[in-house]
Amino acid sequence: MKKLSLIIATYNRSQSLLRTLSSVVAQSAPAQLWECVVVNNNSTDDTIEVFARFAAENQAFNLRMVTETEQGLSAARNCGIRASVGEIVAIVDDDETLESSYIESYIEFFDSFPTAMAAGGAVRAVYEGSRPRWMSHYTERMIANPLDLDVVVTLFPKNRVPAGGNMAFRREVFERVGSFNPRLGRNGQSLIGGEENDLFARLRGAGELLYFVPNAAIDHHIPQSKLTDDYFDRLSYNVGRSKRLRAEADGNLQALLADERRKRVVTYILALLYLLTFQRSKAQYLIRMRKGISRGIESM
Repeated sequence: MKKLSLIIATYNRSQSLLRTLSSVVAQSAPAQLWECVVVNNNSTDDTIEVFARFAAENQAFNLRMVTETEQGLSAARNCGIRASVGEIVAIVDDDETLESSYIESYIEFFDSFPTAMAAGGAVRAVYEGSRPRWMSHYTERMIANPLDLDVVVTLFPKNRVPAGGNMAFRREVFERVGSFNPRLGRNGQSLIGGEENDLFARLRGAGELLYFVPNAAIDHHIPQSKLTDDYFDRLSYNVGRSKRLRAEADGNLQALLADERRKRVVTYILALLYLLTFQRSKAQYLIRMRKGISRGIESM
């Protein structure tokens, strides 16, 4: 058995996947300790050919591709979990590059914390164009989800969980609490999410702690296509829809609706503070985001 399995689900982003894989083979951890399982989720571009060439050029590494025909990020990740063999399962996305210490850091962490079941690392947002002036701390969390809690291993606070594009688990987690919910998560062009929050909620419900591992860091690459008004509005709405789907499944819809009303009040207060400091665009997009999320939550 390998010490760690790295899982990358991919869908029609062959060149982005190639960039991710280039950082995978630059890892400091000895290649015999880990494997990389790429899950092709019905890609119609040249993903298969690009991966085959890359694997042939890097035969010293344990790289392989499996196929998941059920469309959706959760289904693809679950396929990767089933196909992998590592004691530790780390999951990244195909629009990221990994710090060279990424795999080594997770192996060292789980060796040092034998009772730990789950962890997440730092996420740095890298914009392929300029960072928009309207981007605030709040709207950036929705789009890029940057994360940096500390310079040492620490616990996630109760209101935070690891980023979906940088998380790691002991394999027995999936036997104890199940894997990702296929009703949640990206699916083709759909922007429904929340599958990671759902899994981490189950873990916390089972009494497990979530750890932050700073040196297991990734860069999350944000293209201009994710900074358009159309994408912003669709993402905001689908964040709300994702929250509603989870709340309905858990029987917590009324609590979610009440919490959203509170957040609307807080949003307008924050927007006013931006206006008072002459940051009009940040105020506008913050309100726009909240309106989209509220619409998604309240839609039937």
